[in-house]
Amino acid sequence: MGLLETITHPRDLSKLSDGQMELLAQEIRDFLIANVSQTGGHLGPNLGVVELTLAIHRVFDSPRDSVVFDTGHQSYVHKLVTGRQNFDTLRQQGGLSGYPDRAESEHDIVESSHASSSLSWADGIARAHQLKGESDRYVVAVIGDGALTGGMTWEAINNIAADKDRKVVIVVNDNGRSYAPTVGGVADYLASLRPTIDQVRTHRKYEASMDWGKQRLQDGNAAARFIYKSLHAAKKGVKDWWAPQGLFDDLGMKYIGPVDGHDEQAMEAALTTARNFAGPVIVHAYTEKGRGYAPARADVDDQFHAVGVIDPVTGASVEGPSGASWTGVFGDEITKIAEERSDIVAITGAMLIPVGLAKFAGKFPDRVIDVGIAEQHAVTMAAGLAFGGLHPVVAIYATFLNRAFDQLLMDVALHKAGVTIVLDRAGVTGPDGPSHHGMWDLSMLQIVPGLHLAAPRDAERLREELREAVAIKDAPSVVRYSKGKVGPEVKALERLHDGVDVLARSLHETPGAEDGKLPEIDVLIVSVGAMSELALDVAQRIGHQGISSTVVDPRWVMPVPRSIVQLASQHRIVIVIEDGVRVGGVGSRIRQELRAAGIDTALNEVGLPVEFLVHGSRGEVLERIGLTSQRVAQDVVEQVLGTKVPFARPLPGQPAPRTGQMPIL
Repeated sequence: MGLLETITHPRDLSKLSDGQMELLAQEIRDFLIANVSQTGGHLGPNLGVVELTLAIHRVFDSPRDSVVFDTGHQSYVHKLVTGRQNFDTLRQQGGLSGYPDRAESEHDIVESSHASSSLSWADGIARAHQLKGESDRYVVAVIGDGALTGGMTWEAINNIAADKDRKVVIVVNDNGRSYAPTVGGVADYLASLRPTIDQVRTHRKYEASMDWGKQRLQDGNAAARFIYKSLHAAKKGVKDWWAPQGLFDDLGMKYIGPVDGHDEQAMEAALTTARNFAGPVIVHAYTEKGRGYAPARADVDDQFHAVGVIDPVTGASVEGPSGASWTGVFGDEITKIAEERSDIVAITGAMLIPVGLAKFAGKFPDRVIDVGIAEQHAVTMAAGLAFGGLHPVVAIYATFLNRAFDQLLMDVALHKAGVTIVLDRAGVTGPDGPSHHGMWDLSMLQIVPGLHLAAPRDAERLREELREAVAIKDAPSVVRYSKGKVGPEVKALERLHDGVDVLARSLHETPGAEDGKLPEIDVLIVSVGAMSELALDVAQRIGHQGISSTVVDPRWVMPVPRSIVQLASQHRIVIVIEDGVRVGGVGSRIRQELRAAGIDTALNEVGLPVEFLVHGSRGEVLERIGLTSQRVAQDVVEQVLGTKVPFARPLPGQPAPRTGQMPIL
């Protein structure tokens, strides 16, 4: 039996010697490589926090002491030492989540994987401990150097630093080389002394003595105040020479480090010092993403931040060729557009490669702006760029638009700024779970005045609609698309005058064609974006039941095209199929437009429920919520027959059904 198998609770770590801790760290790395390579997941980040996580659980007492992970993708080691060692179905339906999950363990606290929020959580938890008189409880927040670019972190630090008795330990996991490493013999000697110095600096008596001396000198005469200013400046200069602390020190936060995050004993010593200070402390740890796994370290782009199924020895993908991705199509097309238009500027938030802007950046490095994890700033800055005569394209994940809604509404839309926002991974995304599904955007965007919203169904439409979006100069435009592989092209039978594509028509013998009038068709199916395949399958299924239909793709779902309203008046019922939440979505918007036009055609919104959808593949999630062609077709048949609300408009001469009453056929 290995050491890892003996660990079922963090307290079990206290039984191990220093030598055994080193063996355990290696076991954990071997475990992660062997298991994550079979399921896919966030491999690089977790290989980088093995010793750091072990040290946290050796020094602090989870769950009495709260351990909060920012984003949470680096929590695999935490899962292992808190008794969750079955990684066979990691990120798969019914298996372990790829992020902290309260349903899995009492040791998990924050499930949201949106970055830069951990310190606000820590502030709130620590305040609760204070108010309840639980002075012996600590909060440890683990945050990456990248997440420190988010504005929320500094709002939180400002509040945490204001209370010297707040028992918050902030562990900065610095794996991005954002601080230059110190090298040389003298530096090594100073580094060997630093733990001792930190213990002195963070001792309560040291703090009390410093406060007493400061107060006496500041309250004294002019000479005393001059002496205080001189000593304070000298002290700050020595501290900055010894261990540059910058903003942390200016904010009043105690700073420990930098510490080698892969030296478990050094991490324990630093964390013990921080705990004994019993106030807000920042522990700065250097780590290597992908530590101990050569293929990850050799991956220049992101050290295997997230991988699919790979060969554990070579790190090479063993998944078959996936074909073109939505992200790749966007990346190629926006680069072509930038070659044609010098006013195109791309913006992203620490996601240059994931959103497909690497090629653009390679050709036009001066026209790509990475703002870090700061979506709010990105969107407002885009408004400024538009005012300055450029056309910014903000490329982010759909789920992260949530964070910049106010800026989109008040800075972009209110000012009629020509800004294009590209939303990658819209709709159900699959294994990353609730906080990564891009399912809220269609509802949020419906209430933004003047906004134009496109939902391409295939690669050709993405290219087409992206070009149309960047041609809009006096309003915000949004293009949203799914995650993963682009399906085959879905060709239209015809394009209507306002850009709506008719994808299919199925006519059957129906009453009402006398006197040269067109027969009323049973069902108008409005397909939004990537739901076209499902919509066409539904049309085929109901066609086998003798039900006529028209399938259309609006292409631009906002504003609602007039032809959609006109087509609705010629059908008995409208079915809108979208991969956003039903409440306030595209279906709801079309219903309102019908009512405004005096059209009483029944409409059924088919989309996602207003709930947090647990992880699983896209297909599994859609099946679990009933968003399948078989289920939708069954509902449509019942609605046309009048046995399920909303009832389709009755045929001429047929009485309208009443709820609970079978129709007269």
